[in-house]
Amino acid sequence: MKKSRRLSLILVGVSLLAFTILTGPALGQDRGETKVTIGSANVSIEYGRPQLKGRDPLKMIQPGGIWRIGSNAPTTITSDVDLDFGGTRVAKGKHILLARLAEPGKWSLVVSAKDAFQYEPTAKLAEVPMELKEEKEPVEALTINLSLGDHNKQGVIEVTWGKLRLLAFFTPAK
Repeated sequence: MKKSRRLSLILVGVSLLAFTILTGPALGQDRGETKVTIGSANVSIEYGRPQLKGRDPLKMIQPGGIWRIGSNAPTTITSDVDLDFGGTRVAKGKHILLARLAEPGKWSLVVSAKDAFQYEPTAKLAEVPMELKEEKEPVEALTINLSLGDHNKQGVIEVTWGKLRLLAFFTPAK
């Protein structure tokens, strides 16, 4: 009886360890969040933080394709007011952020109603150009930062991964 009980406890322990190793990141261990307040607008982005692990992000994304920005669950932007992305109004609430590589060096940020795996053109709520800058040293974990720009009246979304640094801009809608 003692051997059977001990064996059962060992099997349960090994199963829990294997489950944690296999599903840990998918359960949110590698998630990031960034927030900014622009006037009375509260904006936040939640995203997965994949690691480079020797990969080159630019070789993983084909021109014309949609990039889901992040890992596991979709990257989302949440706001308590309507936002303006390049003249297009996006209703307050929670939306998905994607990126499009039109051609080498030409990126855009896509605000969508659907994630990258279900994306279709009708899901696009807004699309704005992204400025491309290169980092001198590669950034191992994908990082997204929200900050203030243009005299604290504009939001800046900065996506950094590897040597890739992309910037997009938005404002609270008027």
